[in-house]
Amino acid sequence: MSTTTLEAVTRGRIRRNRRRWTVLTVLALITATMFSLSLMLGNTYYPPGDVLRVILGETVPGASFSVGTLRLPRAVLALLVGLCFGAGGVTFQTMLRNPLASPDVIGITSGAGAAAAFAIIVLGLDEVGVSVFAIIAGLGVALIIYVLSFKDGVAGTRLVLIGIGIAAMLDSATAYVLNQAGQWDLQNAMRWLNGSLNGSTWDETIPVALALLVFGPLLLTQARNLSMLQLGDDTAAALGVRLERTRILVIVAAVALIAFATSASGPVSFVAFLAGPIASRLLGPRGSLLIPSALVGAILVLTADLIGQYAFDTRYPVGVITGVLGAPYLLYLLVRTNRAGGSL
Repeated sequence: MSTTTLEAVTRGRIRRNRRRWTVLTVLALITATMFSLSLMLGNTYYPPGDVLRVILGETVPGASFSVGTLRLPRAVLALLVGLCFGAGGVTFQTMLRNPLASPDVIGITSGAGAAAAFAIIVLGLDEVGVSVFAIIAGLGVALIIYVLSFKDGVAGTRLVLIGIGIAAMLDSATAYVLNQAGQWDLQNAMRWLNGSLNGSTWDETIPVALALLVFGPLLLTQARNLSMLQLGDDTAAALGVRLERTRILVIVAAVALIAFATSASGPVSFVAFLAGPIASRLLGPRGSLLIPSALVGAILVLTADLIGQYAFDTRYPVGVITGVLGAPYLLYLLVRTNRAGGSL
């Protein structure tokens, strides 16, 4: 390699690293800003000083209840749910090299949703029971999809098609269960199925935080191998990636993040689907997208929750707002893929 070529490669690497750190810094600042606004804004505005005093444990008349009891658990849960959905979604999209392969498209969140509806309406379980049921169902559906799509390895298109089929069946089962529900159970189930942060408590937030602390680092340890999978199985194997071991580890970690987040907030539509493509557009094709996508997911959930609460005369669940944002992109992606003459 000539000196000129080496210098060009080095300059390109420096530019990419600078761009990456710039984007990460901006995303982190936006996340912190939206989190702060979630604590300050409401029926009563509290200045940053009062919010900080409440977080530090001081008693501030009015703010201690509004911020400490109502807004802080909700904002923390929105942050954690966004991080989990963002990281989990881009894991599937990267591993399968398919932007449609996000958990809410291929049926994992549909499985959790169907289980939650069944637990609320048929079994009459409390919030803890519903959450446990949803987590187990999410993991179980992911295992079924993986097994059904496995044939000399896992092909992205095959897994997406099988996942969409299973999601359709689960959505039909959910509709049937909802049709049998009484009025009160139906309201509880619909609030959960729409993806909502209303009534968030620390009891719901702590399990999601623990899941992120356990499975987030596991995903990060596989970030390099996950990026290698984008090059194709043969190339990745030639570079030393243990394909099935890597897939199993990242699937378990990603599904666990998605399942725990879904169990706390319900299936917040399209966050897992949108976070990865947005992060990819900001960063370019090279490098791991796990952390950027997690931050984008957090920004989407925090922003959508603020919009749903205060931008309209009626308050809307966060999942309704993210659904409005995500549905047009899904249609655009399908049209673009069809015009390119490709498959899923």
